[in-house]
Amino acid sequence: MRQSPVRRAAWLLPLSATLALVCALAAFGATTRSSAAPTLVVDNSFTIKTSDPQRAFDPSASIIDRAIYDTLFTYNKDDLANPVPLLVQSWKATNGAKRFTFQLKTNVHFANGAPLTSADVVFSLNRLINIKGNPAFLLAGIKVSAHGKYTVVMTSKTPATQLTAILANPSTGIVNSKLVKAHGGTAAANASTADTAEQFLNTPASIGAGSGPYTLKAYSTTSQISLAPNAKYWGTKKPGFGTVVVRNMIAPTQLINVQRGSHEIAIDLSADQAQTLNGNAKVHVSLQPSTWVFWLFTNNDPTVSAITSNKQFQTAVRYALDYKSILSVAGPGAIQAPGMIPSMFLGSLPQKDAIKQNVTKAKAALAASGVASQPVTLEYPSDLTINGVPFTTMAQKVQANLQSVGFNVQLSGSPTSNWLTKYRNGQMAFGLSLWGPDYPDPADYLAFTPGQLVGLRAGWPKGSDAAIEKLAAKALVTTAPAARKSIYQQIQLQLNERGPFFPLMQPTQVFVATSDLKNAVYNAEYDVDVTQVSPK
Repeated sequence: MRQSPVRRAAWLLPLSATLALVCALAAFGATTRSSAAPTLVVDNSFTIKTSDPQRAFDPSASIIDRAIYDTLFTYNKDDLANPVPLLVQSWKATNGAKRFTFQLKTNVHFANGAPLTSADVVFSLNRLINIKGNPAFLLAGIKVSAHGKYTVVMTSKTPATQLTAILANPSTGIVNSKLVKAHGGTAAANASTADTAEQFLNTPASIGAGSGPYTLKAYSTTSQISLAPNAKYWGTKKPGFGTVVVRNMIAPTQLINVQRGSHEIAIDLSADQAQTLNGNAKVHVSLQPSTWVFWLFTNNDPTVSAITSNKQFQTAVRYALDYKSILSVAGPGAIQAPGMIPSMFLGSLPQKDAIKQNVTKAKAALAASGVASQPVTLEYPSDLTINGVPFTTMAQKVQANLQSVGFNVQLSGSPTSNWLTKYRNGQMAFGLSLWGPDYPDPADYLAFTPGQLVGLRAGWPKGSDAAIEKLAAKALVTTAPAARKSIYQQIQLQLNERGPFFPLMQPTQVFVATSDLKNAVYNAEYDVDVTQVSPK
């Protein structure tokens, strides 16, 4: 699991509570739609606390802020492997990817007509850093300065090849510095206590604070948030809807609404719920792999466990697992994780490189380990469910796989908070975990190399594998996409061969949209980029 805050964790809702909420909310499902222009409705189980971009860091806020605030980079539909410039005209990386120079477009203006310049970019990003909220870690160690009206320079003490992906995150949305300052905003070092602009940014009065295709029309963190078109939008692709409504709905109600609605999207359905829509021509159902990756690890430190640090034991685990049966826990849309980097990110491995079960090889390695009969405990967070997959069910499947080959595996589930404490302390011998990216870039997964965050938690200190560490160092300073892809694929192949990590599965991400929409696709950064959606 990430040390930084993860943006979404799906928890099981008791059936009785679900049914009660369905009854209570069904009547709320209808939203008045304008007869003059179409309305886009997005049903989403709210996680939003604020729409202030420099404070927000959750999926619901990302939908809203992507529409209101432009970022330096963005993505084309669901392509997360290739960030594309939005506010940036051109850019270059120098000094070993420690210095980035961005030339801004000169024709951008906010919704009140004020021009967007480097002063606004510097203010916004420094405000993000100095407010010190959940998303502040995105720019940790980054210095931002203006070099002319339309030039921004960012520097880092360490290579920052992931910066363009980070600068597509809605938390880096650019605000109108003059307007926000006039309503209590500051980017000063004391912004965490001195900035008072959040309330203003959570009201329709904040029109003009962003340069995106939409502006905030109505705001509630419990019911629904409405957006209106930015009449002065600078871009060539104008807003596709007269109103965008993002509603707080539980999944069963989303299922009802998307079947009877038009120009509507449902984000939180389970794979089982999605299957009930098969054959319904009014909706398009997408079942795709999530960016979450479930994985096992064996602690490589013999002082933690003489069993799990045994290399033959690790080889036996790798080839004993029946990866196809593990996928059955998630259902349609899930895929085996060939490596730690999710399939939609730059540097991911193709399915042909996924480890395949080899029972003969597993049994031979287990026998060679000399520890076959010794019990080993697999620990996991027993109260956590991600994308419809309960950790308890996954742990039971792994146990059955390993025991069928001759392992002596016992299970120990504990509350997530307790599990995390032991895992982060590096004292867990054998664990079932998952990784959710904070930004869609392969650099986030260097944490799995020796001496880095996850490597250390698995008892794999610096100096444990010179070849992998050399590749990781090269990846840190390589900026060309093709070269980056090759290096990260090499790292993963070698991790699969020698590392103490065992990628298992990317679970199913469900996305449902009515068939009268264009470009309505799931995007893991925004859930859905409503700026690209339009009526057919």
